[in-house]
Amino acid sequence: MKLKNKIKLITFICIIISFFCNTVYAKENFFDKAKNLYDKKKYEDSKFLFQRNIVFNPKHAKSYIYLAKIYLEEKNEFQEEKNLNTALLLDPNNEEAIYMLINIKLKKSNFSEVNELTEKFEIICTSLCKKKDLIKKRLKEIQAKDAS
Repeated sequence: MKLKNKIKLITFICIIISFFCNTVYAKENFFDKAKNLYDKKKYEDSKFLFQRNIVFNPKHAKSYIYLAKIYLEEKNEFQEEKNLNTALLLDPNNEEAIYMLINIKLKKSNFSEVNELTEKFEIICTSLCKKKDLIKKRLKEIQAKDAS
Protein backbone atom coordinates (compact mmCIF):
# COMPACT_ATOMS: atom_id res chain seq x y z
CA MET A 1 0.00 0.00 0.00
CA LYS A 2 1.33 3.40 -0.93
CA LEU A 3 2.20 5.87 1.80
CA LYS A 4 -0.46 8.30 0.58
CA ASN A 5 -3.18 5.64 0.88
CA LYS A 6 -1.95 4.64 4.34
CA ILE A 7 -2.18 8.25 5.50
CA LYS A 8 -5.71 8.52 4.12
CA LEU A 9 -6.69 5.29 5.88
CA ILE A 10 -5.16 6.39 9.18
CA THR A 11 -6.87 9.78 8.90
CA PHE A 12 -10.20 8.10 8.19
CA ILE A 13 -9.77 5.76 11.18
CA CYS A 14 -8.89 8.71 13.43
CA ILE A 15 -12.01 10.57 12.31
CA ILE A 16 -14.19 7.52 13.03
CA ILE A 17 -12.62 7.03 16.48
CA SER A 18 -13.00 10.73 17.26
CA PHE A 19 -16.66 10.69 16.20
CA PHE A 20 -17.31 7.57 18.30
CA CYS A 21 -15.63 9.06 21.37
CA ASN A 22 -17.53 12.32 21.00
CA THR A 23 -20.82 10.46 20.59
CA VAL A 24 -20.21 8.34 23.69
CA TYR A 25 -19.24 11.43 25.67
CA ALA A 26 -22.30 13.30 24.40
CA LYS A 27 -24.61 10.48 25.48
CA GLU A 28 -23.32 10.63 29.03
CA ASN A 29 -23.07 14.38 29.09
CA PHE A 30 -26.66 15.16 28.01
CA PHE A 31 -28.11 13.80 31.23
CA ASP A 32 -25.63 15.67 33.43
CA LYS A 33 -26.22 18.96 31.59
CA ALA A 34 -29.99 18.42 31.68
CA LYS A 35 -29.94 17.64 35.41
CA ASN A 36 -27.87 20.75 36.05
CA LEU A 37 -30.36 22.90 34.13
CA TYR A 38 -33.27 21.21 35.92
CA ASP A 39 -31.69 22.02 39.29
CA LYS A 40 -31.51 25.66 38.15
CA LYS A 41 -35.23 25.48 37.26
CA LYS A 42 -34.53 25.98 33.56
CA TYR A 43 -37.19 23.45 32.66
CA GLU A 44 -37.53 24.07 28.91
CA ASP A 45 -33.80 23.77 28.30
CA SER A 46 -33.48 20.73 30.53
CA LYS A 47 -36.51 19.08 28.90
CA PHE A 48 -34.83 19.37 25.51
CA LEU A 49 -31.62 17.76 26.81
CA PHE A 50 -33.46 14.95 28.64
CA GLN A 51 -35.30 14.20 25.40
CA ARG A 52 -32.03 14.29 23.52
CA ASN A 53 -30.50 11.91 26.05
CA ILE A 54 -33.39 9.53 25.44
CA VAL A 55 -32.68 9.61 21.69
CA PHE A 56 -29.16 8.34 22.37
CA ASN A 57 -30.11 6.16 25.33
CA PRO A 58 -33.79 5.17 25.14
CA LYS A 59 -33.53 2.92 28.21
CA HIS A 60 -32.39 5.67 30.58
CA ALA A 61 -35.17 5.60 33.19
CA LYS A 62 -33.88 8.65 35.07
CA SER A 63 -34.39 10.85 32.01
CA TYR A 64 -38.04 9.81 31.88
CA ILE A 65 -38.44 10.53 35.60
CA TYR A 66 -37.00 14.01 35.20
CA LEU A 67 -39.25 14.64 32.22
CA ALA A 68 -42.17 13.60 34.43
CA LYS A 69 -41.02 16.09 37.07
CA ILE A 70 -40.90 18.83 34.44
CA TYR A 71 -44.40 17.94 33.25
CA LEU A 72 -45.54 18.03 36.88
CA GLU A 73 -44.24 21.61 37.05
CA GLU A 74 -46.02 22.38 33.78
CA LYS A 75 -49.20 20.76 35.11
CA ASN A 76 -49.30 18.36 32.15
CA GLU A 77 -50.54 15.26 33.96
CA PHE A 78 -50.93 13.18 30.80
CA GLN A 79 -47.25 13.56 29.84
CA GLU A 80 -46.17 13.20 33.46
CA GLU A 81 -47.96 9.88 33.80
CA LYS A 82 -46.78 8.69 30.38
CA ASN A 83 -43.13 9.30 31.30
CA LEU A 84 -43.54 7.65 34.71
CA ASN A 85 -45.06 4.57 33.08
CA THR A 86 -42.14 4.41 30.65
CA ALA A 87 -39.65 4.76 33.51
CA LEU A 88 -41.38 1.91 35.34
CA LEU A 89 -41.29 -0.29 32.25
CA LEU A 90 -37.53 0.21 32.18
CA ASP A 91 -37.01 0.07 35.94
CA PRO A 92 -40.03 -1.59 37.60
CA ASN A 93 -38.67 -1.08 41.12
CA ASN A 94 -37.94 2.64 40.86
CA GLU A 95 -39.42 3.95 44.08
CA GLU A 96 -39.41 7.59 43.00
CA ALA A 97 -41.43 6.79 39.88
CA ILE A 98 -43.84 4.62 41.90
CA TYR A 99 -44.29 7.37 44.49
CA MET A 100 -44.97 9.99 41.82
CA LEU A 101 -47.45 7.68 40.10
CA ILE A 102 -49.20 7.06 43.43
CA ASN A 103 -49.71 10.82 43.74
CA ILE A 104 -51.33 10.95 40.31
CA LYS A 105 -53.60 8.01 41.11
CA LEU A 106 -54.56 9.62 44.44
CA LYS A 107 -55.63 12.78 42.60
CA LYS A 108 -57.75 10.64 40.30
CA SER A 109 -59.19 8.71 43.29
CA ASN A 110 -58.09 5.46 41.69
CA PHE A 111 -57.94 3.52 44.96
CA SER A 112 -57.28 0.07 43.54
CA GLU A 113 -54.20 1.28 41.66
CA VAL A 114 -53.05 3.30 44.67
CA ASN A 115 -53.31 0.21 46.88
CA GLU A 116 -51.48 -1.93 44.33
CA LEU A 117 -48.69 0.63 43.88
CA THR A 118 -48.46 1.20 47.63
CA GLU A 119 -47.97 -2.51 48.28
CA LYS A 120 -45.12 -2.56 45.80
CA PHE A 121 -43.72 0.70 47.18
CA GLU A 122 -43.64 -0.74 50.71
CA ILE A 123 -41.65 -3.74 49.50
CA ILE A 124 -39.04 -1.91 47.46
CA CYS A 125 -38.62 1.44 49.24
CA THR A 126 -35.17 2.33 50.50
CA SER A 127 -34.87 6.11 50.54
CA LEU A 128 -38.51 7.24 50.42
CA CYS A 129 -39.91 4.89 53.08
CA LYS A 130 -41.00 7.84 55.21
CA LYS A 131 -43.58 8.61 52.52
CA LYS A 132 -45.58 5.43 53.24
CA ASP A 133 -47.46 6.99 56.15
CA LEU A 134 -48.21 10.10 54.09
CA ILE A 135 -49.66 7.97 51.30
CA LYS A 136 -51.86 6.02 53.72
CA LYS A 137 -53.03 9.25 55.38
CA ARG A 138 -53.96 10.85 52.05
CA LEU A 139 -55.73 7.69 50.93
CA LYS A 140 -57.82 7.61 54.12
CA GLU A 141 -58.69 11.31 53.77
CA ILE A 142 -59.87 10.83 50.20
CA GLN A 143 -61.86 7.74 51.09
CA ALA A 144 -63.47 9.58 54.00
CA LYS A 145 -64.49 12.47 51.71
CA ASP A 146 -65.96 10.03 49.21
CA ALA A 147 -67.89 8.21 51.96
CA SER A 148 -69.56 11.40 53.23
